[in-house]
Amino acid sequence: MAATPTKVADAYFDAIARHDLEAAVALWAPGGREHVRGQVDTVAPEGVRAFLGGLLAAVPDLRFEVVAKTVQRERVAVRWVATGTFTGQAYQGIAATGARIRLEGIDELQVRDGLIVENNAYTDGMTFARQIGLLPEPGTPAYGRLAAAANARTRATRRLAGSRPEEIADGVWLVRGGVPRSMNVYLVRDPADGRIVVFDAGIRAMTAAVARAGAALGGIKQVVLGHGHQDHRGAAPGLRVPVLCHPDDVAIAQGDGGFSGFDLSLLKPPARWLYPHLLKTWDGGPVEIAGTVQEGDAVAGFEVVHCPGHADGLIALWRSSDRLALSSDVFYTANPETGQHGAPRVPLRAFNLDHEQARASIRKLAALRPAAAWPGHAEGISGDVESQLLRAAETT
Repeated sequence: MAATPTKVADAYFDAIARHDLEAAVALWAPGGREHVRGQVDTVAPEGVRAFLGGLLAAVPDLRFEVVAKTVQRERVAVRWVATGTFTGQAYQGIAATGARIRLEGIDELQVRDGLIVENNAYTDGMTFARQIGLLPEPGTPAYGRLAAAANARTRATRRLAGSRPEEIADGVWLVRGGVPRSMNVYLVRDPADGRIVVFDAGIRAMTAAVARAGAALGGIKQVVLGHGHQDHRGAAPGLRVPVLCHPDDVAIAQGDGGFSGFDLSLLKPPARWLYPHLLKTWDGGPVEIAGTVQEGDAVAGFEVVHCPGHADGLIALWRSSDRLALSSDVFYTANPETGQHGAPRVPLRAFNLDHEQARASIRKLAALRPAAAWPGHAEGISGDVESQLLRAAETT
């Protein structure tokens, strides 16, 4: 008859206390899972042998004391205290420091037919890290420096991830992302059902910010890409809603994000060297396109306007009631080489498939005589938008 779960647990911890590695491993069923949360996730026998052997080699005087046990059918929860000195071999890449350690933890063993089939172990990794000198103690100067560095990273991540939505027109919100915040994602409330259509999907780091904003505004029902470039599809895969684009951009949206059509040699240094890495960082990867939109189609109270040149399938959204254009990369108000913001201009030749066609698309947008036009990056334009766009088409 197989040993009871309690007897197996007792034998297991007794073997560890005696530093009898093989006796401890013999109590595991082949393929049993050892999961020490935040540290180890492995399987028996070899994974368990390597883990326990490494621990005993790192702390040669390791002692385990069982404090309490709770048994429920085939599960045994064991609360323990471990003490010893970190004087042996390196542990998980950390060289021995000679530090005394004292840890408390709980192992939840699942025993079947007299063998351990799973162990979920929980211990205080932060305390262990402090005891061996890997982390500083709270209140020390070193801890203050570590906290300051972590807080700086958090602030930078928040800036990259995206701003809170700002309403730029009736039923239209803008989420800005990137560093500086020049990546624009537009959230448009569909008057038909009150739900949100996302126009352009920015960069991957904006996924959570866009999802939160969309949920707060009524829930995202779909994404419409202004075009399929890497810095416009980035958040789309993570939003887990249908994604649409113009038929002429399906291939790049589902492929390399247009990268093969760029000529980055036309950029000035250091942009020429930076952009291959930036585009990879910004990209969320290929997007499965669920459907297409084209010239004249209705999207959440807007009309699709096809504006090729920068990309074959680039589109703008036009709302005649307030003469608002959401224009993706029909024009720029920020120079990607320098980061400087200014008057509208034609997108850079390095990123355009057809530069002259891009100029023609700016003229097409100008002919609508928008009251305001908001691009895929940086600030929108208002006032005499038609004249500003015509000047951009002629002079940049």
